[in-house]
Amino acid sequence: MSANTNSRDADPTVADPRAVAAGSTLSGNLGTGAIVFMVMAAAAPLTVIGGNVPLAIGIGNGAGAPVAFLIAAAVLLLFSIGFVAMTPHVREAGAFFSYVTEGIGKRAGMGIAFVALIAYTAIQVGIYGYLGWAVNDTVQFYGGPDVPWPVYAFAALVIVAVLGYRHIELSAKVLGVALICEVGIVVIMDALIFGSGGAEGINVESFTSSTITSGSIGVPILFALTGFIGFEATAVFRDEARDPARTIPRATYIAVAVIGSFYAITCWAMVLGFGVDDVVGVAEATLAGESNMLLGLADEYLGRVGRDVVNILLLTSLFACVLSFHNVIARYKYVLARKGLLPESIGRVHARHDSPSISSLVQTVTAALILCLFAVLDLDPLVGVFGSMAGVATMGMVLLMLSTSLAVIFFFTRRSDLREGHLWSTRVTPVLACLGLLLSLYLVVSNFTLVTGGSAGVSTFLGLIPVVGFIIGYVRGQGAHVARKP
Repeated sequence: MSANTNSRDADPTVADPRAVAAGSTLSGNLGTGAIVFMVMAAAAPLTVIGGNVPLAIGIGNGAGAPVAFLIAAAVLLLFSIGFVAMTPHVREAGAFFSYVTEGIGKRAGMGIAFVALIAYTAIQVGIYGYLGWAVNDTVQFYGGPDVPWPVYAFAALVIVAVLGYRHIELSAKVLGVALICEVGIVVIMDALIFGSGGAEGINVESFTSSTITSGSIGVPILFALTGFIGFEATAVFRDEARDPARTIPRATYIAVAVIGSFYAITCWAMVLGFGVDDVVGVAEATLAGESNMLLGLADEYLGRVGRDVVNILLLTSLFACVLSFHNVIARYKYVLARKGLLPESIGRVHARHDSPSISSLVQTVTAALILCLFAVLDLDPLVGVFGSMAGVATMGMVLLMLSTSLAVIFFFTRRSDLREGHLWSTRVTPVLACLGLLLSLYLVVSNFTLVTGGSAGVSTFLGLIPVVGFIIGYVRGQGAHVARKP
């Protein structure tokens, strides 16, 4: 039995923990390290470096892109302070929507739950597209045939389906190994770039006002925020955490700080590696499918063997990313089913694997159907699939965090006994987080057509998907109930 049993006993909104034996609730023994691994794997360092960074540089503000990752990390750290302050008072897994339910109300919480499902499903499908392209690019590089990207994407989906069906600790081990390897190789590459001085010597041109404002700062901020999607998993896995009261706050702060600094430093290293004057051209060539920015940099500073290693780890990073998002989405649907918003069978737990097995299967089918649609439409896997879905996911993520910060403010406004002596964490930082998120939302919306690569009409349609999801969830939330009995 996990260490959070007592908290569940004390909370009438959560099913009886004794039902674990009957396969009704989730359990586990994940520590801080394991959860950080899950979150960082969802952030997919190599995926962001290989996909988001070229997009941020190529269609954003060029060499000034590293600043966007620092801005995103600062906003998320402000957000995390209020998020962590409220965590002990939210006894239910479900992350953002549980916080909104507690702070604003049941119907708003259900609306946000649907936004989360849309955001995570969008980024998962987007990564499947990127993975399909990357595998085909690798096969062709080594002299293999040119195979349509959906073939590889569906092959990965099958493997994810098998792992997602089983206990979460198996997925955590797979993600942990992949994460250690990919972070390790990037750290080595960064060190070699800084050690050699890069293409033009070490400089801070990326952090000067003229460089930062040389293009659209909104685009790199959007892709920087996309790089953090998944850090919410620190709370999603609370039922499977060893000691939620300590594990969740630690994992949240560590994840945001490590991810933010890692992205900013590596993005800066990539600018230095190619040179301030040439990096935009390299990024644009990558987006046009004429080269590969990450692998080209690896070839230059790690040699051919290093390039091959980075190539393999890029593929494992992409796979780790879709697996982690699969686990998060499956748990969202599991909780929604136990609230009566989805069919009851989705809320069942596998008797042997202690996993939300039915929910996992449903998510597999959902992702497969969307991939089929994109395959039939013959969309480009990078811009058409990954770029557009990243845009939808980021819109959803900003809405999720904005509503959660508002929930923190409302919650502690009602509970004056809890905020005494904690004004900074319960009022000040949530307000600052809201301001930062509103500014981020404005930048995302004003640059959305650049991100999706589509017309204003298509971009508007994609941008409204999370909003429509919120409305549907809000209306559907009227039928939600407290908890299903085991």
